[in-house]
Amino acid sequence: MIERKGLWLGVGAYVLWGLLPLYLKLLAGVPALQVLSHRVVWSLLLLAIAVVVLRKVPAIRAAARGRTLLLLMASAALIAINWLVYIWSVQHAHVLEASLGYFINPLVNVALGVAVLGERVSRVQKIAVGIAAAGVLALAVVGGGAIWISLALAASFGLYGLIRKVAKIDALGGLTVETMLLAPASLAVILYAGATGQGAFGETRSLDWLLILAGPATAAPLLLFAAAARRLRYATLGLLQYIAPTLQFAEAVLLFGEPLRAIHIVTFVAIWTGCALYAWDSWASSRAV
Repeated sequence: MIERKGLWLGVGAYVLWGLLPLYLKLLAGVPALQVLSHRVVWSLLLLAIAVVVLRKVPAIRAAARGRTLLLLMASAALIAINWLVYIWSVQHAHVLEASLGYFINPLVNVALGVAVLGERVSRVQKIAVGIAAAGVLALAVVGGGAIWISLALAASFGLYGLIRKVAKIDALGGLTVETMLLAPASLAVILYAGATGQGAFGETRSLDWLLILAGPATAAPLLLFAAAARRLRYATLGLLQYIAPTLQFAEAVLLFGEPLRAIHIVTFVAIWTGCALYAWDSWASSRAV
């Protein structure tokens, strides 16, 4: 039952992330750092209301100390880096490279699951990871696009997920503390932009609402993901992660008109093949138990 609930939570998170470029394109005229800052500030307001209503303040205060607080400081920095790179990539027509980053993410998850958490993978799963890794290597060698975007997104989110899995705090509490840690710098960015006449907030009512809604758009999938990470094997999360980049890939090519080169096709086919092989072997193993 826990595994099934975790599965649906994970699917929900990745579908929302897959559709996020459509939302960020509406904020194309706002500098990436300001978009990030508004995501943090409005998320904190939403989370604060939820924490108070659910009477979670004492539990969060008790959990967010010592080693857990240090872990959340690290996860907050990682998710901020991930968000900033992602927002910038969408605004500068690099959704294709961003989607590749989240296709690479399962490789990072499997590697971290094995190296850090001691999870075991089968021979077939190792082959699957190898096929996908070969596709990434081919893109890196040929130089098809801004590969740094892909690698930065994969590494930052892979490490973020690992930390959130081992940190002894629930999804709502962890995200609230992370957002609180990022809020002072984010608020400073917004105030400075406004004081220098570069602030986006206040230009039009529609833009203001888009920036405010960045809070729910940020918090909802992260809460779903954090909850799923605590219920699923870390390697299992890797099976779900191709949902978001597949949606992003389709949006980049079909909606945003980003150029699709032959090396992109080779890379994506290799990664999709690896993900499919890994998923099939995991399904077959679960059926055999």
